[in-house]
Amino acid sequence: MAPPPLPLKLGTRGSPLALTQAHMVRRALMAAHGWGEDAITIVPVKTTGDRVQDRPLSELGGKALWTKELDHALGEGAIDFAVHSMKDVETIRPEAIVIAAMLERADMRDRLIGADSVAALPRGARVGTSSPRRSAQLLRLRADLEIVMFRGNVDTRLSRLNLGEADATLLAAAGLDRLGRPEIGHAIATDIMLPAPAQGAVGIECLGTRDDLRAALAAIDHHDTHLCVLTERALLAHLGADCRSPMAALAVREGDSVFLRAEILSMDGRLHRAGETTAAVGDHAPIAALASALLADAEPELRALFSGI
Repeated sequence: MAPPPLPLKLGTRGSPLALTQAHMVRRALMAAHGWGEDAITIVPVKTTGDRVQDRPLSELGGKALWTKELDHALGEGAIDFAVHSMKDVETIRPEAIVIAAMLERADMRDRLIGADSVAALPRGARVGTSSPRRSAQLLRLRADLEIVMFRGNVDTRLSRLNLGEADATLLAAAGLDRLGRPEIGHAIATDIMLPAPAQGAVGIECLGTRDDLRAALAAIDHHDTHLCVLTERALLAHLGADCRSPMAALAVREGDSVFLRAEILSMDGRLHRAGETTAAVGDHAPIAALASALLADAEPELRALFSGI
């Protein structure tokens, strides 16, 4: 197949982390194909999620706030492909768009900034986060904690913490590492706080009709990351989870199978269901069965957060 015509336009959100991830994709493609510096132009696109920072995503329309402007730019031809933090990509995507590749997943854990561990937080400590998952997990571990709504990029949240608006906050380890800040915070083990589905993964999307571009992007696709993230996203779909649904999942490749752990929680962390399964590569039946099992004996308050399919 003929290579895509150069230069290519790579769309991204304009936050420092998003731009860093876009440059990661650009460098990977240049290395894979021997392209020069002028082969890819990075095009920042302002998203609704970036513009509105004072309300939770669930009040604004969900994760599509991070993607709809980039989707529109793809459809209009203003960009050729787009880069996303996969945990911010809604489960059901437009039919015209495909997830063509994913970079190798980085550290998927959360980092706590403000204390050495959740157990070390002072009684009644205020923890800043806008994530229903993190809020619910924290309250399950420590019902005495007070959750303070924090949104914004890494620097914004660290600045708010330094101003005393909260005693601690949580950030993704992968994002801090990519921004060159590995010393910030203390990683929380996944057996204490299971991460969000697709946390730590960077995905690249393009139009499904762009066979030339899909072939070029395949050269930088990390197969195991792609497989595990799609497994976690399949669980999201079977649960009928959205941005209001406190849930966590982590898939790990084990030979010809994928081992998946998951949990669902009520908003206050009081109700909790957890489970795990092993699925052969490409077999989604055990994933659907795990979703059904998590919801089967859940209390009505918990089931109401997940629509199921």
